[in-house]
Amino acid sequence: MDATPKDTPVRSRIENMRGMEPAERRSAVCAAAGLDQQDGALLAGADVLPLHVANGMIENVVGKFELPLGVATNFVVNGKEYLVPMAVEEPSVVAAASYMAKLAAVDGGFTARADTPVMRAQVQVLGLTDPFGAKQRLIENRDALIAKANSRDKVLIGLGGGCKDIEVHIFEDTPVGKMLVMHLLVDVRDAMGANTVNTMAEMLAPDVERITGGVVRLRILSNLADLRVVRAKVELSPATFDTAKLKGEDVCKGIVEACALAIVDPYRAATHNKGIMNGIDPVVVATGNDWRAIEAGAHSYAARSGRYTSLTRWEMSSAGKLVGTIELPMALGLVGGATKTHPAAQAALRMLKVESAGELAEVTASVGLAQNMAAIRALATEGIQRGHMTLHARNIAITAGATGPDVDRIARALAESGDISVDNARSLLTADQ
Repeated sequence: MDATPKDTPVRSRIENMRGMEPAERRSAVCAAAGLDQQDGALLAGADVLPLHVANGMIENVVGKFELPLGVATNFVVNGKEYLVPMAVEEPSVVAAASYMAKLAAVDGGFTARADTPVMRAQVQVLGLTDPFGAKQRLIENRDALIAKANSRDKVLIGLGGGCKDIEVHIFEDTPVGKMLVMHLLVDVRDAMGANTVNTMAEMLAPDVERITGGVVRLRILSNLADLRVVRAKVELSPATFDTAKLKGEDVCKGIVEACALAIVDPYRAATHNKGIMNGIDPVVVATGNDWRAIEAGAHSYAARSGRYTSLTRWEMSSAGKLVGTIELPMALGLVGGATKTHPAAQAALRMLKVESAGELAEVTASVGLAQNMAAIRALATEGIQRGHMTLHARNIAITAGATGPDVDRIARALAESGDISVDNARSLLTADQ
């Protein structure tokens, strides 16, 4: 039997992607991922999201807003190759992730593991005189509460998901007095899970009031999905970083030292983690997931110790290899929301060929780790601006008025001159007229 697009293995390596025109890149990606012409048209983006569909997705729709859709190449995660869709406006992000993935592939690529997809719903209870007694009563009614939470979603239960447990937290001193918060711990399977856990929390509110004797206020999920964490790792030989001017050992030392500042200093950690999200957010957006939820979870997780710190660690192993690790919550879904509404998001998921939300999380975290490696490698060597501004030269050329073939020509001239500015681009354009 001929292989279908779904079971065709992806070839993550595509030669000379940077030198191709967009249509050529799209054809190459579709061929490498086994996608058909219809998916190619969806990835092209022209009128992919009909206005009537957009109008049903959010309120007060007046039109659509486009972002460039790129594809990061060379990714190998858990031994499987991936082409990774990235919707982002910032230059150098896709190129940096692809290059770091290429270096990582020499040593086997990335390994990653995602936790079971358990989300939390919070039920806030006020007006209690005996919060510890109320906590005990909720625990005594645990089985009945879980059974009721699971009573309306037979599909989720059939897939092995559903509410698995409850937790009860007490805050004795708040601006509104004593407070109890019950957490529902829900395995949401391949969904992001917000609608599922919110529905369960709202359904149980009357029972919680009856059991505790208090008044329920908030009934909503938490975006600190600390039971739905993904961890990724990469190991590279120092020789991988050898250049004509730098020894790989020195580059690795610089990477470790750059990460050390982000570990101890929240001012650096904020920018360090922003660079990680430069890789993660574009994948989340391209697949129709909630990037605000991912951002909120990542940054709150980075501060879970009470001090904001780095989401990654870079170290040298006893075997002399550079080891990078990342750990953060990753509440992504393959079903529901824009992942099932937006045609381009569906095509992006077909390109990835992921079979579960956990697998999507593992790939996405690996992209974040690759992006972090690219940023601190640049910072530890030639500085962040050299490569970034060279790739930014195309934007500068367009801003200066370049069109068609002049865009690349002026961008090359800007990069060669070392003065990547709008004024210089305008001067170069004027000199040719």
